[in-house]
Amino acid sequence: MKQEISITTDAVIFTEVEEQTFILLIKRGNDPFKNQWALPGGFVEEKELLHEACLRELEEETGIKAKNLSKIGVYDGINRDPRGRTLSIAFGGILQNKPKPKGADDAAEAHWIKLPIEEDLAFDHAQIIKDAINKLAIKL
Repeated sequence: MKQEISITTDAVIFTEVEEQTFILLIKRGNDPFKNQWALPGGFVEEKELLHEACLRELEEETGIKAKNLSKIGVYDGINRDPRGRTLSIAFGGILQNKPKPKGADDAAEAHWIKLPIEEDLAFDHAQIIKDAINKLAIKL
């Protein structure tokens, strides 16, 4: 029996301004989780490396370019995406500046949100962010 499994990437991008830490989030423009906050990310294309897909999705959805993101983890919850079985590989980093994001592609909006986050997030993104905070030693 052949399995149908999709692969996505998520970008967990932080910055610090005046001793306050922010994370870059998008407001989803499409279902599932339309109008909920989420990490920038999306599906990996057939001839694309995971890290390249993450950087591409980050730029497509927020207009922000990044380099040298670190792998945060692999997320494989059976029901993490209501569209079907989806594995996500999250990459994270810290930007030294706070460029102005612009929601595009399937992101209705993109904003820097001050930590800690008080909003409900799409998918399992709250867990991904928690893992990134620990792995990257982010100050709250």
